[in-house]
Amino acid sequence: MISELLQENFIDLDLDVVSKNEAISKLSTLLCSSGKVNDHTDFVKAVMEREKLGSTAIGAGIAIPHARANTVNEVSIAFARSGRGIDFNSVDGDPVHLIFLLAAPIESGSLYLKLLARISRLLRYQDLIEDLKKANSKEEIVKIISAKE
Repeated sequence: MISELLQENFIDLDLDVVSKNEAISKLSTLLCSSGKVNDHTDFVKAVMEREKLGSTAIGAGIAIPHARANTVNEVSIAFARSGRGIDFNSVDGDPVHLIFLLAAPIESGSLYLKLLARISRLLRYQDLIEDLKKANSKEEIVKIISAKE
């Protein structure tokens, strides 16, 4: 299910930003370019509002920023990998290297929550995390996730 929503054009294997805002903005741009999200500014604002409630960095170098917004047409997921790491106010204080951005329409309540839970469960696998860090292509990222689902 995650691998079906994570299209190759929603993946950035070399995210070169220094801040959480920049990371969320870059990933949002990927979703906007496909028409999954209508209004980049509005969606980024919704994600940043969610971040104010508590960081979506879950530890182990992983963050799952997410939001539901009126400007999202279809549930979608973007993924980025940062070599240098990004300060996401993580619970463990470590920089974030893997980011999954989940975008959903306002009315997608249960699907949205199910996807968040699935992504979280998937990221409990240390071998999967290592494989995502080492993957050489966008296609490989999708295959790694698909194999664990």
